[in-house]
Amino acid sequence: MEDVKCQGCGAFIQTSDPDKAGYTPESTLDRDTILCKRCFRLKHYNDIQDVSITDDDFLTMVSQIRNKKGLVVHLVDIFNVDGTMIKGLPRIVGNKSVILAANKMDLLPKSTNRNKLIKWLRTAAKEAGVSVEGVYLISSVKGHGLTDLTEAIETKRNQQDVYIVGTANVGKSTFINKLIQQTTGTTEVITTSYFPGTTLGFIEVPLDEHTALIDTPGIVNNQQITHDISDNDLKIITPKKEVKPRVYQLNNQQALYFGGLARLDFVKGDRQSFICYFSNQLTIHRTKLKNADNLLREHRGGLLSPPDDETLNMIPDLTAQTFRIERGKTDIVFPGLGWVTIPDGDMTVAAYSPKNVKVSLRQSFI
Repeated sequence: MEDVKCQGCGAFIQTSDPDKAGYTPESTLDRDTILCKRCFRLKHYNDIQDVSITDDDFLTMVSQIRNKKGLVVHLVDIFNVDGTMIKGLPRIVGNKSVILAANKMDLLPKSTNRNKLIKWLRTAAKEAGVSVEGVYLISSVKGHGLTDLTEAIETKRNQQDVYIVGTANVGKSTFINKLIQQTTGTTEVITTSYFPGTTLGFIEVPLDEHTALIDTPGIVNNQQITHDISDNDLKIITPKKEVKPRVYQLNNQQALYFGGLARLDFVKGDRQSFICYFSNQLTIHRTKLKNADNLLREHRGGLLSPPDDETLNMIPDLTAQTFRIERGKTDIVFPGLGWVTIPDGDMTVAAYSPKNVKVSLRQSFI
């Protein structure tokens, strides 16, 4: 069969193995738009199907661009910068100019200080070994910030290809779809999903006769909480609307549970406000510290939900990190979930998260 690519994910179409990438029944080959079975079900039924492709395969695919000329646009998730910033990116893509695009800006509270956020993103990129020429705050869903970003891309690409790079599920395909929709009026050019790993190969969208905007496979970072939870729980923890702050007045020796996926203990300090920024659908439960361990044992998956049964079989045990917070407005960040802001505290806290998800502190940008 002539080599034909799925117009959703970029995988080569094949009709022999339903469990491998690119499978479609022979009866679909005469259609004008050919989608693999996986993309067809994703587009029409929002149903994700696993395929036989490894994390190393994703990394190898993206590494193919190392020796090619072009501009890299690195997308990160504002709600999971630690988990979506690709550490040592130049080792993968080569010595190319990099623009950092921070996605899901529309979900942050309107009180967000954009300048502080951009400054923090620059610092986070530098710490990850990524030198960026510019930082842009965007929404792939709403289209916010795309005009400024696309103007910067056109200025900096020097008539070369543009590679959209990021971890799985960060919004690369959605970003390109929105860009195409805004410029041509065409919708749903690339398959999109809640779930990681939608793009299985390179998908090229022509910019002119010689260059293209290229959607690359998502690099799978297994140190994200999204890889330890079920599809249903992923929908719950992924914000869909502007996150509304939830404020809890705590005395020391009290704790907050974020579902049963993470926990924050107020170990030492004066009575304090804890301002929580998580998906509006994620339940938060307050308890006394002396009861916290027992509550998790007896009610995880029930009162403390998510996790559901599927997640409970995958997610690592919660482990603690202790932090001393001094004066100054500080965020305690749970990557992939959200964060808690301490307005002005002198305290000790213990943050619990799944073993491979590292909690961190930063200066608040709200």
